[in-house]
Amino acid sequence: MSETPGPDEARTGDSEGPSDDPGASPVPGSTHSEPERNTRLPLVLATAGAVAVLAAALLAPLVDKALRGDEVAQRALDLSLVETWEIADRSHTTEDVHYPQTPPAGGPHAPIWLACGVYEEPVRDENAVHDLEHGTVWITHDPDLSADDVERLAAQLPDNGIMSPREGLPSAVVVTVWGAQLQLDGPDDERLGLFLEEYADGHTAPEFGVTCQGGTPDPQGGPPEEEGTNA
Repeated sequence: MSETPGPDEARTGDSEGPSDDPGASPVPGSTHSEPERNTRLPLVLATAGAVAVLAAALLAPLVDKALRGDEVAQRALDLSLVETWEIADRSHTTEDVHYPQTPPAGGPHAPIWLACGVYEEPVRDENAVHDLEHGTVWITHDPDLSADDVERLAAQLPDNGIMSPREGLPSAVVVTVWGAQLQLDGPDDERLGLFLEEYADGHTAPEFGVTCQGGTPDPQGGPPEEEGTNA
């Protein structure tokens, strides 16, 4: 006949840890959800990394533009002070002409144009305007400009260009083509290079593609003595 276990023996058979029964309810405060969080962490990090890379790719051009500036906008800003005019009258005249610009940027002019090059004295407006009609660049400068400044300015004169001193200029240097003009601070003004890049091809001139070659070397427009000239 079996003996009924006593209260003490019954207690020794009870388990003190969590049940191994799969169907048992989790003990409050258990860490069964921790593996799930650990599984999601790499996905969260990968998503965040992808977003960061995409944001960097989208922002890079904007940052670069902010640091370097938009070249087209900067170019327009540098040439924003260029004055332009629509000049239709390009008739020939032997009379003196009163031009509205200083120096003139086009209009009626002498039948003879000036030869390309650097002049050490003022040239006659009416002859220089004929050069402008040919797409020539005309650089005028204050007569008091130093010899070094004049030399640096002359070094930038295009082949299809004339350069001369002139009294009463609105600035130290003025660069002119037919219908367009820019006042400069001096020979080192960076806008001179931009102006030449934009206008020195002569595209604003009525006789695009013609040059100052074959003109008279006389600053006052006297007929050239050399045979074979076109003036």
